[in-house]
Amino acid sequence: MRRLLARLWRLLRPVQSRLMWLLNAKFVVGVTGVVRDEEGRVLMLRHRMWSPSRPWGMPSGFARRGEDFRATVVREVKEETGLDVAAGRLVMLNSGLRHRLEVAYEARLLGGELRLDPTEILEARWCPPDELPERVQPVCHALARGATTP
Repeated sequence: MRRLLARLWRLLRPVQSRLMWLLNAKFVVGVTGVVRDEEGRVLMLRHRMWSPSRPWGMPSGFARRGEDFRATVVREVKEETGLDVAAGRLVMLNSGLRHRLEVAYEARLLGGELRLDPTEILEARWCPPDELPERVQPVCHALARGATTP
């Protein structure tokens, strides 16, 4: 039986990737940047479109098809805040959220001028890791402390 399945799979080589795409789960990937300034403070944003019960979080957004996740961090921080960052090490990878995967990278502030995108962001604060705003996304506490898993 195994040999038969192996032969069948080889015969399907021209359509294997399409079959794999059809048979496997599809995910959107939310990417977060843990942006720190030279004093070690973390950039926190009050998001317009998030739940009013937890509007505070870090710069984040969804990766585009084929986009490197580090590039997503750089793009999202720039879009939401006008700041330039360099994405660093991966600090969180979390699945099990239905069809969403969550990824977070450290991000070092390079420069730029803080200019909030008013369609997405209502307010920005640089916060010491142990003084995050009230009504913050729970995962932010661990990420601000430098934990690699929430």
